[in-house]
Amino acid sequence: MQCVACARLGRVSLMKSARILTVALCGTILLGTSACVKPLRGYQGYVVDADLVNSVQPGVDNRESVLQTLGKPTLTSQFNEGEWYYVGRQTRNFAFNNPTAKEQTTLRIRFDAAGNVTEVTRTGAEQIASINPSGEKTPTLGRKRGFFEDLFGNIGTVGAPGTGGGPGEGP
Repeated sequence: MQCVACARLGRVSLMKSARILTVALCGTILLGTSACVKPLRGYQGYVVDADLVNSVQPGVDNRESVLQTLGKPTLTSQFNEGEWYYVGRQTRNFAFNNPTAKEQTTLRIRFDAAGNVTEVTRTGAEQIASINPSGEKTPTLGRKRGFFEDLFGNIGTVGAPGTGGGPGEGP
């Protein structure tokens, strides 16, 4: 009788072990896949501090005080030396996807000729432009060239008169 009881006890113990192993395996799989779903957050550029931004006042501050308060600008205008831009972006993406902009802040500060602040403008994500380039081809001006002409078209033109870049020419 003891042998039958021992065998039955062994089977019950084996079934409990199999259940525990199954539950542990399912739990591990769930935890592992949940890490793939968690969004990754990223911050790029200038991190906006509202108190510091609000402290910059037109007619009161100048270039030097803005530089001390906000730091070096992210970029300056190419066409107008009197504009500084502070750009910051918060992105979010899920595993294996491209990041998307969750929030973007652009702070533009304009200066007059004397270097005094004349305008402080703050814009958000509404200014983000969505560009969808065509994956097939990019149109170019001029004549259409074939593959081999693109590949071998420059042979013989290097160093030719009027093209520059000949031997001995350099900075």
